[in-house]
Amino acid sequence: MTDAASPDPQQAPLPPDALAGRLAEIFDLVGPLYRRAHRKVEQTAPAEGLSVGVRAVLDLVREHGPMTVPQMGRAQALSRQFVQRMVNDAVARGLVEAVPNPAHQRSPLIRLTETGGAVIGAVHEREHAMLRQVGGDLTEAEVAACVKVLTRMLAFLDDVDVNPPETARNGPSRSAGGDKEESGHPPNASAAPREERT
Repeated sequence: MTDAASPDPQQAPLPPDALAGRLAEIFDLVGPLYRRAHRKVEQTAPAEGLSVGVRAVLDLVREHGPMTVPQMGRAQALSRQFVQRMVNDAVARGLVEAVPNPAHQRSPLIRLTETGGAVIGAVHEREHAMLRQVGGDLTEAEVAACVKVLTRMLAFLDDVDVNPPETARNGPSRSAGGDKEESGHPPNASAAPREERT
């Protein structure tokens, strides 16, 4: 009788010190990846004239349906003030519109217009064609593992308050997105844009 096969060391959970070192490697990669992706969006968006922030708003409501400004902020780990500015820009261009929210009178839902849907759809078609060129013989299991690790890291930092102190005192601006509300947030979305300073 032969002994049972020894477990694969690469399949065993890492001890805390080793895990910390490997996760630090991921952080080192995420920064440059984000900055290059951000720049790529800026380079390809001129056809639709989208900023990275407005693009993020369109992505969120395309994926999750109508959302409030606070929900968008939580999903993208961005301050409500920044999201509000992006929503205002999108509303001014006719890409999204504010509609009544039955769950919270002073925090309307933001939804895509027909124009907004067509614009973000065209962006996704171009990006899909670009991402098809990544290659590298990546497997479904490898991509799923990457998503799992990044999701776990994001969840670990979920309690970080992304709103500046004055938000807690004064609340968000009252515009297309309305007031702060206390509803739950949708699943995390990807590709959070940098908070652009003017």
